[in-house]
Amino acid sequence: MGPDRKEVPLSQGTQAVVVGKGRGAPGDGSSMGGRPSSPLDKQQRQHLRGQVDTLLRNFLPCYRGQLAASVLRQISRELGPQEPAGSQLLRSKKLPRVREHRGPLTQLRGHPPRWQPIFCVLRGDGRLEWFSHKEEYENGGHCLGSTALTGYTLLTSQREYLRLLDALCPESLGDHTQEEPDSLLEVPVSFPLFLQHPFRRHLCFSAATREAQHAWRLALQGGIRLQGTVLQRSQAPAARAFLDAVRLYRQHQGHFGDDDVTLGSDAEVLTAVLMREQLPALRAQTLPGLRGAGRARAWAWTELLDAVHAAVLAGASAGLCAFQPEKDELLASLEKTIRPDVDQLLRQRARVAGRLRTDIRGPLESCLRREVDPQLPRVVQTLLRTVEASLEAVRTLLAQGMDRLSHRLRQSPSGTRLRREVYSFGEMPWDLALMQTCYCEAERSRGRLGQLAAPFGFLGMQSLVFGAQDLAQQLMADAVATFLQLADQCLTTALNCDQAAQRLERVRGRVLKKFKSDSGLAQRRFIRGWGLCIFLPFMLSHLEPGCKKELPEFEGDVLAMGSQALTTEGIYEDVIRGCLLQRIDQELKKTLGANDVSCTLDGCLEVPWEQEGAAPNLNLVSSFLAGRQAFTDFLCLPAKSSANWILAASPLSCSCFRNGFHRDSPVFLVQLAEGLSHSMETVSSHSVWSFQPTPRQ
Repeated sequence: MGPDRKEVPLSQGTQAVVVGKGRGAPGDGSSMGGRPSSPLDKQQRQHLRGQVDTLLRNFLPCYRGQLAASVLRQISRELGPQEPAGSQLLRSKKLPRVREHRGPLTQLRGHPPRWQPIFCVLRGDGRLEWFSHKEEYENGGHCLGSTALTGYTLLTSQREYLRLLDALCPESLGDHTQEEPDSLLEVPVSFPLFLQHPFRRHLCFSAATREAQHAWRLALQGGIRLQGTVLQRSQAPAARAFLDAVRLYRQHQGHFGDDDVTLGSDAEVLTAVLMREQLPALRAQTLPGLRGAGRARAWAWTELLDAVHAAVLAGASAGLCAFQPEKDELLASLEKTIRPDVDQLLRQRARVAGRLRTDIRGPLESCLRREVDPQLPRVVQTLLRTVEASLEAVRTLLAQGMDRLSHRLRQSPSGTRLRREVYSFGEMPWDLALMQTCYCEAERSRGRLGQLAAPFGFLGMQSLVFGAQDLAQQLMADAVATFLQLADQCLTTALNCDQAAQRLERVRGRVLKKFKSDSGLAQRRFIRGWGLCIFLPFMLSHLEPGCKKELPEFEGDVLAMGSQALTTEGIYEDVIRGCLLQRIDQELKKTLGANDVSCTLDGCLEVPWEQEGAAPNLNLVSSFLAGRQAFTDFLCLPAKSSANWILAASPLSCSCFRNGFHRDSPVFLVQLAEGLSHSMETVSSHSVWSFQPTPRQ
């Protein structure tokens, strides 16, 4: 446990913890459909608030220091030399999202629990809601429950889920009195969807058909990934600083290995950190006193965990919100103070790093040679196979999509099928069924890579797989955006269908060439970033007893610099990181046969995801830059067609087309043919080609 940390005395009153009664407030997540009265009494809730306050008191100073270091890193990258081989593809303006998915399911809910019909909705931001019936949803009524999907694991096997429940309370496996959760869960469910969370209630759903189960499985997995990687997708200084601060805070608690605790928002991450710290004591104090036996006791245990998790999450959210004004002011101040002196700070940092490198060279080289070098080739090769197979699947899908467009253009340049083909092409990055091929490739090496990385304390395989899947989706989105813009530039009304198809085929070649360049760069970044995640914490732990003794003699030089962006510990980690990256780059050159792998520390990607740091607005839809008359002519539409009439009559047509759309919209032909009133949110998984708005829109 950390400094000033006490165990949570939750043993009092837990004998009364059972699957609760009563209906919860709208918006509450619940395994049984409603939130029962909390199993925590007032004293226990106050104690948890104290635990959260202690966590924040110990964490925020580390966060402040990492904000300064992150701003310095950002400024030095802006002013430093750029990578010689930059991205060739255009950057898609569309932010990550999932398609809204909705439909009927049954859910184990109520008190006593029963399998009851509900209408379920997965929002575009990855939040799951469920309603009593479809009309309640369409009329804007309150949902029965909702939950953020962060941290959940989806199971579609009832037998596997029951084994998981049994593992929660193994000491009571021999006592299976048939209480409600037991008997209902053991009734065979044809097409189950079990959402399991280590600290929250489990959600038990069932679909009517195998097809519906498959569609929901893809949608839920997409939502889990989207909500889980919100911080990792961002390259904003504050997001990077937060992740570094969490890593350093946990290192100070003695935890050096990387795992999946950093999946989710900032408040969810801090909640997971505290829950993991308290879980052993919580189990020891409360589990023996829970009523029930077998799986009924497991249900009661998840009820208790959910109450603790909710209390901790509320406290963490409130604490981070209270810190937000200070953080904004600190970032503005750091920008003003660091930027004018950045050259001097970097020179001073380099001098201290050089002296420190000399002092720790012996044990550092010994650790690399004895511990890292024997395993590094296999780790690099496995990482390469993981990302290479996923991106090759992306290339195949991209080429097939471009070929379909050219083929359809030759066949029917003005038909409905062409419009649908263009729409489908633009939606490829967000089509979970289509992209599943790429995502499955990222999963294939999970077991092998996990075995290789586990001896180094790396347990973050879910984060790694999510990173590979996010990378595949981003590259597909960039390639689609590039193709649409290049097609817009080369297609004119003077071309006939064959000529236009030939132009598109040339564009296809250019896009695939750019994709090859970018995918190679992305592979190197992926391997370097995850190589650091696997080996760096292990090296820091291995070197800490001896090498950190050398740090106090450098404190005076670092303090004399007068900047909170530079610390002795930070420079020490940079030295180790730089030496490790040199080893990874050398192995990359052997594996890839590349001569352009950068060995500079500041020019490398130090985190696995390569995304812009925009605040995610997951319902944002970009539009396509095109001249109205040129494209309606190219579509062979008559002058008085409905598309021309809609564009002329629409109040959006003048302002939008005069100012120009973004070039990465997948709906430029659909908008022209169906009108600008259509929103991409109207397309649900129930009907890909349904262009009519839903009643709620």
